[in-house]
Amino acid sequence: MSTTSAPSVPASTYADAAQPPVLTAGQAAVAGLRERGVDTVFGIPGVQTYELFESLRREPGIEVIGARHEQACAYMALGYAQSTGRPGVFSVVPGPGVLNASAGMLTSLATSTPTVCVTSEIPTDYMGRGMGHLHEMPDQQATVSSFTKWATTVTDPAEVPGAVAEAFAQATGGRPGPSVVAIPWDVLTRKASMPPVELEPTRAHGADDDAVARAAQALAGARNPMIMVGSGARHAREGVLALAETLQAPVVSLRGGRGIVPDDHPLGFSSAAGFERWADTDVLLAVGTRQELVWFRWPDTPEGLVTVNVDIDPAQQERLEPTVGLTGDSRLVVDQLLAALQDAPQRPSRHEELAGIKEKARREIAELKPHADYLAAIREVLPRDGYFVEEVSQIGFASYFALDVYDPRHFITCGYQGNLGYGFPTALGVQAAHRDSVVVSVTGDGGFMYGVQELATAVQYGLNVITVVFDNGAFGNVQADQVRIYGHGSGTELRNPDFVAMAESFGALGLRATTPEELRSAMAEAVAAKRPTVITVPMPLSLEQSPWCFIMPASRARTAEPERD
Repeated sequence: MSTTSAPSVPASTYADAAQPPVLTAGQAAVAGLRERGVDTVFGIPGVQTYELFESLRREPGIEVIGARHEQACAYMALGYAQSTGRPGVFSVVPGPGVLNASAGMLTSLATSTPTVCVTSEIPTDYMGRGMGHLHEMPDQQATVSSFTKWATTVTDPAEVPGAVAEAFAQATGGRPGPSVVAIPWDVLTRKASMPPVELEPTRAHGADDDAVARAAQALAGARNPMIMVGSGARHAREGVLALAETLQAPVVSLRGGRGIVPDDHPLGFSSAAGFERWADTDVLLAVGTRQELVWFRWPDTPEGLVTVNVDIDPAQQERLEPTVGLTGDSRLVVDQLLAALQDAPQRPSRHEELAGIKEKARREIAELKPHADYLAAIREVLPRDGYFVEEVSQIGFASYFALDVYDPRHFITCGYQGNLGYGFPTALGVQAAHRDSVVVSVTGDGGFMYGVQELATAVQYGLNVITVVFDNGAFGNVQADQVRIYGHGSGTELRNPDFVAMAESFGALGLRATTPEELRSAMAEAVAAKRPTVITVPMPLSLEQSPWCFIMPASRARTAEPERD
């Protein structure tokens, strides 16, 4: 095995050690996927991966969904994983195929989403020689290692089971992320005895008891605590809500943490509502979040703010420098905090007070027209348990704070990567994982055209995503910035097709809506049709009605009145 990070997987034996199976490396890779409960692989085969796809064809428990572009394969795996919490698996050819998929892997890294890529390499005899073999990359291993959590290249077929096991362990352990297993062209077809492997189970751990005690003391003494959550708190939702009720603290999220506490709960706050409370906050408890709101988006950190940071990644404590760092699994750490606070005096309900803050934010958001009205129309038709996939667009940005979300993993995001065109193919992966659910993708015209060919994939595999294309004839967000800074746009004007006719040419349902009321009706028609649907909505670009005043708000800091005895 040639690798920069070799699998740390000990080999074990079958009950009948004399009969380990003899398989090709491709067969062994698929067996490893099956053993880990994989039911879907998104992929495009090529000459270097024929044996892998033939082995997938013979595996009845795994559906192969073929895309039209490698980037879509990675994005679909992202959507599958982010909406389920299980690893999303995809396969692409080496070299340019891997590079085409790299944006999706980078997004998996950014959003802490577990994905596994099974790819190939040029024949081992030619690796590192620069001969110009088909799909050769000077150093694929080093390249993919730069944007993944873990990667390996297997040159011995007998080591495939261990490599696959380690890939899944790495993708799901600690802070989740993308992993890559590359099996060269010639190795895939070679046979070997394949003894099974066993990984030491990853045991979640809590935080240091002394640190928990210090954190609990700070929280117990807080006048106006705030809880901020990210994707790392999704599996701790019950504990987070219990802690919020104990502290009578609003729970604020930007993207990945949406729905951990439902937006219709008195303590469930959008980022816009959270900012209304920010200046009065004296203790911040952050759980599984990079705290982008604090260090980047919200100005004027309250003087004397005490921060408690819960994260499974110790590096985050070094980056954020909290007052108290609690390193461990968020669910366990939150339970530790609850136990440490059980004897604290019960706080009176602040639901009414906090409801007033939320209502003020809602009134301000309602003035963001037509974005808020269109999102309200979508939310009215989208079932409570439906899935919403944002996109790098004005409507996508507005959804961060203007769309109510009720459950974790139901607001799908590209996180800080902000990569245009991710939304539609990612939504297909969400739909593949939740065939009977309603999945809505919102996008701009520019972003939609990045992956429009995947309408063919949607129709072929019955992935009934409802895609709402807000058409302003431009890369609108960029153009708005250019006009604001320079007085004009440059390279941002777009001449678009007739999206309705184009959708119909693929065999999808094409609809048009020009008002929020028409969008509400079109959404209802699309839900009833149970077909891939494209709804086009004209959305003239407005510099006056921008969501950015909520995402990057101006200073609202104020001096608090001194407490009186």
